[in-house]
Amino acid sequence: MSRTRNSLADYTGAAAKSSAVVLRSYSTSFGLASRLFEREVRVQVETVYALVRIADEIVDGVASAAGLSEDETRNRLDELERETERAMASGYSANLVVHAFADTARRTGIGVDLTRPFFASMRADLDQVEHTPESFAEYVYGSAEVVGLMCLKCFLYGTGVGAEEERRLEGGARHLGAAFQKINFLRDLAEDFTSLGRSYFPDVSPLNFSEEHKVRLLEDIERDLDESRRVLSGLPPSSRRAVALAQELFAELAERIRATPATSLMSSRLSVPNTMKLRIALAVLAGKRGMSARDGVRP
Repeated sequence: MSRTRNSLADYTGAAAKSSAVVLRSYSTSFGLASRLFEREVRVQVETVYALVRIADEIVDGVASAAGLSEDETRNRLDELERETERAMASGYSANLVVHAFADTARRTGIGVDLTRPFFASMRADLDQVEHTPESFAEYVYGSAEVVGLMCLKCFLYGTGVGAEEERRLEGGARHLGAAFQKINFLRDLAEDFTSLGRSYFPDVSPLNFSEEHKVRLLEDIERDLDESRRVLSGLPPSSRRAVALAQELFAELAERIRATPATSLMSSRLSVPNTMKLRIALAVLAGKRGMSARDGVRP
């Protein structure tokens, strides 16, 4: 191996480590679940998460807090997308997070058919404060479902899964991404409205949010979680437990939202305590939660 190749490998390794720092800094739930991936899968998923997170932070207030105008914020997001596509084509970026993502994308087959809808949804956060059913579906696809599809590319890398099975798993990945996003929207309903002026769910805002709204939204989330659980046993062992844990952590959050009156959700932001997260993780590892023999999954 030449010195140049060694230098690129060292740089890519450092870039991957920077992505891991981003994940650990921003997400305790997904950070915990990611520890159950086998190492190669974990590293790749961390690079996906890191790119998604820094794009999300641009539009969710960090750029504004740094003093950037709305136009400057939009330009930074556009620059990030352009740099991501350049790196996906060339295999190099001076931005460590982008470089790490591009390395994963080139290995696993993540293409612009997934990154462009994602950046389009991020851009929508700069323009759209309310959604119709159609724009909501489009936003959730770009902001969450394609992220699930990117992660699935990492899960299936090198496994030789057939086309029909891959399509089935893609459906589950999309439903899981949608469930995670909708749970976050529901938990953060008041904060998004008061801090960012956004109302994601069509015809729902803190001004009219009711118990009926909460129940209806939770039923939709539960359908998404159920669809994702149906394909869990088809995932490779290298990712199955981690995905099961992520599902169960978000399902626990959904249950806590269900048990909280709609009016209380407007004044508090719910979370799953770390002690409970660890209990859920142990239950998943023991095969007592999230995976079972009837799913064809060995504990």
